Amino acid sequence: MDETLINITKYLPHRTPMLMVDIILIMDDEKVETIFDIKADNIFIENNFLAESGLIENMAQTCSSVVAKDFFVDANNHHKEDVDVVGFISAIKTVKIHKLPKVGDTIKTIATLVSKFVTNEYSLCLMNCKTFHEDELLLEGEINLFIQENNSKD
Repeated sequence: MDETLINITKYLPHRTPMLMVDIILIMDDEKVETIFDIKADNIFIENNFLAESGLIENMAQTCSSVVAKDFFVDANNHHKEDVDVVGFISAIKTVKIHKLPKVGDTIKTIATLVSKFVTNEYSLCLMNCKTFHEDELLLEGEINLFIQENNSKD
């Protein structure tokens, strides 16, 4: 799948105020590129800058869209309806934050799959990630993610 301007909410359960990705620019089985506009009302804003925790959440959501794609899209590239997944960061292997973006900036995050382990119950993956404002590197790191379908019945 390589479409232009993919709606992130088709691949993540996150919604406002925790949604930290606006749109997917490019996504296939191993790479994803997202954009996010930093707005003043974002819950991670501190002193007119996106806090480190906001950058890391953007990284996690960008990375998890590649893994979550397996749960949200069938073998024919059709979106499944009413999919409920749970996911979390199982480890931040490395993270280096070079600079924080400020309110009004648009950041672009590029994540590449390093490794993936898939079972019938869950997926684990290691992703390499870089976040930029224009050509300036803001964040680089590697993150492990765990995602599974939520089978609990309320």
